[in-house]
Amino acid sequence: MTLREDGSRRDTLPPSDDTSSEPSGKRYRMKDLCEASGLDRQAIHFYIQQELLPPGHKTGRNMAWYSEEHLERLLLIKKLQHERFLPLKAIKALLDGKEESFTPEQHAFLAGLKSRLRGSLAPSTEGARMLDAARLAERSGVQLDDIQEAISLGLVAARDVDGRLMVAENDSWMIELFGQMRRLGFSQELGFTVADVAFYEEAMSKLFREEMRLLSRRLSKLPPDQVANMIERSLPIIHTFLTRYHASRVKSFFESVDD
Repeated sequence: MTLREDGSRRDTLPPSDDTSSEPSGKRYRMKDLCEASGLDRQAIHFYIQQELLPPGHKTGRNMAWYSEEHLERLLLIKKLQHERFLPLKAIKALLDGKEESFTPEQHAFLAGLKSRLRGSLAPSTEGARMLDAARLAERSGVQLDDIQEAISLGLVAARDVDGRLMVAENDSWMIELFGQMRRLGFSQELGFTVADVAFYEEAMSKLFREEMRLLSRRLSKLPPDQVANMIERSLPIIHTFLTRYHASRVKSFFESVDD
């Protein structure tokens, strides 16, 4: 199952290799899909390659049909990327069906909880602020290529504005921390690149999905106001646990190394 933009559930698209029947309802050729979505062919193929969008229903070597569900998903991707300014990794986490364990009741609970979160957890009501990528690179002590690699990996949201590469201010911390690692000696000459931190994103995304499943199963019967307060106050404790446990694992490893 996947989510609509409003949080309701819908069935996922049928597997693309199922040739037993063609998609029902209105069908689109690639040209029609481009016109309806306002996206070019290259962008749509890129989303398919990145598994943000399922492939079309192939009826020939160079022919495929796309459904209303393809168009709906494209429009949502476009909105999330260009209006909410989410990086592709974040968009994929929302769209690839990893929320399938949530029941309709749990979705309703999460929607109610969203409106009650405060402080840094509160959903932003303002448009995404952007920073000039070249200036961010200079300020952070990284190469512009590092930022472009982070963008291509889907870790940082970006767009072109009047010929200038702009990145989301909310993602700038990642570049700044990578710059700190560069200054400590983790240089490109030694082979260290932005891609080396991608596994942290994968691990954290997996952790977050498990947290959301646990949250929705155990707390969905409580009042949303109470749960919001519990989350806000428990997050610093969880963050402390993660950093201390990581440090503990590093220490234990080196203690086990023979002299």
